[in-house]
Amino acid sequence: MSQTDTSSPKIRVRGLRASYGSNEVLHGIDMDIDTQGVTAIIGPSGCGKSTFIRCLNRMHEQIPGATAKGEIRLDGEDIQASNVDPVLLRRRIGMVFQKPNPFPNMSIRENVLAGLRLTRRKVGKAKEQEILEGALRGAALWEEVKDRLDDRGNGLSGGQQQRLCIARSLAVEPEVLLMDEPCSALDPVATARVEELLHDLRNRYTIVIVTHNMQQAARVSQRTAFFLQGDLIELTDTDEIFTKPTDKRTEDYITGKFG
Repeated sequence: MSQTDTSSPKIRVRGLRASYGSNEVLHGIDMDIDTQGVTAIIGPSGCGKSTFIRCLNRMHEQIPGATAKGEIRLDGEDIQASNVDPVLLRRRIGMVFQKPNPFPNMSIRENVLAGLRLTRRKVGKAKEQEILEGALRGAALWEEVKDRLDDRGNGLSGGQQQRLCIARSLAVEPEVLLMDEPCSALDPVATARVEELLHDLRNRYTIVIVTHNMQQAARVSQRTAFFLQGDLIELTDTDEIFTKPTDKRTEDYITGKFG
């Protein structure tokens, strides 16, 4: 069995340009995302952070009038090739959104297993139970919900709902997790739980997190990218970008001179 090569990037982006109609919001991004670990993306509102990660699993193209050009490779494979099924791609590259979005009319159990249905993966009842428990344990939620799996998912607290959405992503065994401001709607206690979870998950997954919270980026990530007005200004080790950034614009943003 071949092992994952952690020396080469999991995702390689070259010349990525993304637009909404005639408005180009990403201006030729070149960026490598490491295999395993957490990469944080910081920058002021409207700089293209969310658009960038939505391009990574082809969700950007679902928006009417939206287009993306350039090259995005997952383990060397062109994700924009005509023979790539976007639905199956999203099984490999999961997404957790800013606001917890459990399916409202589904139980906790159904929410976790929904990804299997969406990606047309068929498994037996015993395997379903194994996946259910494994995903909820992976999202640090099993002990809190194991006795009420048939309760509605949207009856959980906000922090639990966000971890339920993470469990839903984990259930399809992704290789990459994209997180778009996953803690912005949560209180400090729930935010701390999600951050603890990221520490647990980073050795098994490639994680990309968009955050406005620079303290959060410093706490959870190993590498940080700074975006500004649709350009990637700087990408380096997190400790380095917060202590000795190489670009004056990065320093100005981090020190609060704008943003």
